Amino acid sequence: MTGPDTRLPSQRTGSAYEGPILTALLTLAIPIVAGNMLQSAYQLLDAFWVGRLGAAAVAAVQITFPITFMMFALGAGFSIAGSTLIAQYVGARNQGMVNRVAAQTMLLVACISLILGLIGYAIAPGYLRAMGIAADVYPGALSYMRIAFLSLIFAFSFAVFQAVMRGVGEAKLPMYVILGTVVLNGGLSPLLIFGWGPIPGHGVTGAAMSSFVTQGVAAVIAMLVLFGGRHGIKVSWSDFKPDMSYMKRAFLLGFPSSIEMSTRALGVIILSFLVASFGTRTIAAYGVGTTILQVVIIPAMGLAMAISVLVGQNIGARNPQRAALIARTGAMLGFGALTILGVIAFIFAPHIVRFFIPGDPGVIADGSTFVRIQSLIWGFVGLQFCLVGVLRAAGNMMATMIIALVSQWVLMFPLAYVLSKHTALGAEGIFWAFPIANVAITTITVIWYWKGDWRYVHLTEDEQAVVAVNEAAAVEEHRH
Repeated sequence: MTGPDTRLPSQRTGSAYEGPILTALLTLAIPIVAGNMLQSAYQLLDAFWVGRLGAAAVAAVQITFPITFMMFALGAGFSIAGSTLIAQYVGARNQGMVNRVAAQTMLLVACISLILGLIGYAIAPGYLRAMGIAADVYPGALSYMRIAFLSLIFAFSFAVFQAVMRGVGEAKLPMYVILGTVVLNGGLSPLLIFGWGPIPGHGVTGAAMSSFVTQGVAAVIAMLVLFGGRHGIKVSWSDFKPDMSYMKRAFLLGFPSSIEMSTRALGVIILSFLVASFGTRTIAAYGVGTTILQVVIIPAMGLAMAISVLVGQNIGARNPQRAALIARTGAMLGFGALTILGVIAFIFAPHIVRFFIPGDPGVIADGSTFVRIQSLIWGFVGLQFCLVGVLRAAGNMMATMIIALVSQWVLMFPLAYVLSKHTALGAEGIFWAFPIANVAITTITVIWYWKGDWRYVHLTEDEQAVVAVNEAAAVEEHRH
């Protein structure tokens, strides 16, 4: 009788280091995409049930989203750092460091989530008053926001678990856990919102309570898996002893990534104010168009994550030629797949928009215009995501941060403002800012990738490598 197979998933199959690259990419990317889609379903289910409570409840949830998303973005970058390091240690066949990095990343992110959660809990009343929300919305929004902040530690812990599992090449297990939480939330959410029998309904607070419970269950399962040692990783309590040298390394890797994600989140919020200045019809058309774009981005994100893992593993295994081949194959796949989706969206734009808003011809017309303006450059969006994944695999988080800053604050928002407010395009100028900015930032990303020095950054050798690569990125940006 044999014991559990503790080899890393990539060591069992060998596909990360040899064999067809397309197969390796799809094997890893498909479960990641499925998991991301399930998480979207989780949010849609909550929105469906809350919507049955009326406009005040919907407003209470929507008003909390920007601030909670910003908090999550600040912490999520550190899980990306952990995934990057783990992928390279997997390639270097250093199982001990794989386990240790997983535990230290979990510890670091748990501390960050507790701090952010407590800050959010404390500032929630002041934030809501500053927003000037209506009296009937305030109680529900405050309770929902505070519970959401308290559940950050669970959300962050599971995000680290997903990153760790991706780093070792195991993407299916997190997908199954997410599926279970979707099913659990689907039953628990209406029960806590509306009540049943002896169980009282809590309204919009019940939705937050349901998320708290399901995220807590997911976090507990994650910890059991990490301690269980049956999926290519096994942590012990000794691995959680604080290691300040690792904390420094993780901070240097993770902080730029956190700024990158926060920048993108803040950019969306700021752009929404500009859109709102053109009235309800433009808001609705923009909302539908960006919703469609967010759905299309899901496969690009999944592919980018798979590329990052496989490239990182091959960098760690001292195989830069295969790392480069994976990067090129993944980039071409991302460009081709999203170009095809873009052509389909261009042809059927009115039908797609009508699915979301069937009874408003004006919004359908404007939404179709937005979709058609942006859809033919979706291939560039896919290419950009994939190449950013390559840079992350090498630990060049400073580059991805600079790309995000340039994208949002040098290109997207200024273009949208100038084209909409100072040309005859009007609201349509906002729509045109999307393809122009995305093509420009993709070009910058390609140039950064084409330099090729990302292939030779071995984060497993020396913690100073993180400092060196970020300093090099900053110097390169200063030259431009």
